Amino acid sequence: MLTIFVFRGGALAKVGHNHVIASHALRGTLYVPDDVARTTFEVQLPVAELTVDEALLRAEENQADFPPDVPDSAKEGTRRNMLSTALLDGDRYPEIVLQSERLEPPANKSDGQWLAHVQVTVRDRVSTVVVPVRYTQNANDIVVSGEFLLKQTDLGLTPFSAMLGALQVVDEMKVRFRVVAHAAHTKREY
Repeated sequence: MLTIFVFRGGALAKVGHNHVIASHALRGTLYVPDDVARTTFEVQLPVAELTVDEALLRAEENQADFPPDVPDSAKEGTRRNMLSTALLDGDRYPEIVLQSERLEPPANKSDGQWLAHVQVTVRDRVSTVVVPVRYTQNANDIVVSGEFLLKQTDLGLTPFSAMLGALQVVDEMKVRFRVVAHAAHTKREY
């Protein structure tokens, strides 16, 4: 699952609310060779399947910043704005694509935090972001997780703004993810 926390801003910020955007529908491939530093991946995130302000996800956060009750009309308005031509343009660009460029092993072996250089394609713009990741692996699964800050403008997006900027979305977002990749079982014939 990928969760994006978007924060309200502007002089009328108290009129709006912070948002929790989530994807439960990540798809893709992960290749992990014996040399883990040579791992590659590509992940597709369908924008039409993004959820807005799920009560359970909001309840898991700080109550003051993310009160659980958000009116359905506010959720629908946020979703409409998010998928509109002004932001993600979901009709023309149905997915966000994440593709590995390279991995940097942990500077401190006991820390276990890798740095993934990830190419992010949003709409028709490609950007590179550096993402701190941790992983655990067993015979059948790999769990990759992390949390980092990301600006919408770094992805070529213009944060939502209304009433001449009196109500707006802050450029910087918090991104949290936990992805479980299951081993593919292939039959090989020689």
